[in-house]
Amino acid sequence: MSLSYQHQIGLLKDIMVNHLEDSQGSASEYSQIGRLVKSLLANHQIDYQLAPVLEEIYLYCQKSFQTNDLERHIGDHQGHLSQWIGHIDQYS
Repeated sequence: MSLSYQHQIGLLKDIMVNHLEDSQGSASEYSQIGRLVKSLLANHQIDYQLAPVLEEIYLYCQKSFQTNDLERHIGDHQGHLSQWIGHIDQYS
């Protein structure tokens, strides 16, 4: 069974809040972020202003696969994580 749009947005936000608050993440979480973002971008229900934010989140996710230090990667993106979470709240 696939997740609804709202469940996908909620799950994406939850993972990102965890990254922001815990400054930790796993490769499987980044894989999940990537799948969620791809699915959301393919969904015609998203607010057009959320699409560029999702694209930035996807790049954040892809860059995680190029580092050996996920904690530092998350730390380097703390400001972005806060902004992205705010945008998700605003446009979803």
